[in-house]
Amino acid sequence: MKCALVTGGSRGIGKAICIKLAELGYYVLINYKSNATEAERTLDIIKQINGEAELLPFDVAAKEQVQEVLGKWIDTNPDKHIEILVNNAGIRDDSLLAWMSDEQWDNVLDTNLNSFFYTTRLVLNSMMMQKYGRIINIVSLSGLKGLPGQTNYSAAKAGVIGATKALSQEVGRQGITVNALAPGFIKTDMTEGLDEKELRALIPVRRFGLPEEVAHAAAFLASREAAYITGQVLSVNGGLYS
Repeated sequence: MKCALVTGGSRGIGKAICIKLAELGYYVLINYKSNATEAERTLDIIKQINGEAELLPFDVAAKEQVQEVLGKWIDTNPDKHIEILVNNAGIRDDSLLAWMSDEQWDNVLDTNLNSFFYTTRLVLNSMMMQKYGRIINIVSLSGLKGLPGQTNYSAAKAGVIGATKALSQEVGRQGITVNALAPGFIKTDMTEGLDEKELRALIPVRRFGLPEEVAHAAAFLASREAAYITGQVLSVNGGLYS
């Protein structure tokens, strides 16, 4: 059975990607950390469209949890192969660097960057054995151009971009592609506190994006037809920055 694992799949962009991949016929593993209610809603939506999925709760920033939960699932489901990994889970904790605490730096780096390593390393072995895989990392406009107050977040996302480019060169001959999506301002929980009216003026298409638009781009990179695209960062930002 072909499977797709989406970290941070309970809300926003992750939720939209889970639903899109289910529509494409994948058995979806919906990862989440704590919001079981939203994760159940995502699962219900997938069932309503006759898709198949299950919940896989673990903290992507905790190496032991990733190994215990995801590692156990891989070991106990030998007939199910994770063909698609979407590293989407992420947090922001904004502050000017001069006042940023160690905890703010560590938490953002652990959840956005270290989680890429913990999760991808586990899934990669199976992909290499199958000689097929699609790894899609959700990065950010912040990782490309940097944004004030987001030194920790920008550093983490820029790190994932570098890892995307390096890993793509390691596994290309095994039929595995590694790409990144860099969303701009998307209508999600993470942008709720922003002044949309003011920021729209900076965006050439004059609006915030939708999670479904990012999911459509993820579906393209996840497709077999995208086999010759790897090591790339695709911006989904309405023309704000390229």
